[in-house]
Amino acid sequence: MSRTVITFGTFDVFHVGHLRVLERAAALGDRLVVGVSADALNMRKKGRAPVFSERERLEIVAALRVVDEVFVEESLELKRDYVLGHRADVLVMGDDWAGRFDELSDVCDVVYLPRTPAISTTAIIEHIADL
Repeated sequence: MSRTVITFGTFDVFHVGHLRVLERAAALGDRLVVGVSADALNMRKKGRAPVFSERERLEIVAALRVVDEVFVEESLELKRDYVLGHRADVLVMGDDWAGRFDELSDVCDVVYLPRTPAISTTAIIEHIADL
């Protein structure tokens, strides 16, 4: 039986940390579905617009060989709907969200993966701004 893994992220200024988390998520199943945060969601979450547009970020993530499907994540509160709608067996999130989605363990396995050390989109953007 096929296992579907679902994960979410903004994936702005795509970097090796993004790639590694997607590769690790993909290794937990047979099919990887990725929710890419809507521009409006990113504004609410982080207080700033992404560097790359929603359309561009969707295109970048969709082009990765480990990704089978992408969609726009409109709201953090809809995780259960996204998991059920995509028939996901596993929800993967970064460990900075540890515990936040444990209530979904009634419909899927919930896995929190450690982030790649010393790599962050915010740090990259700040570094570029300082140049």
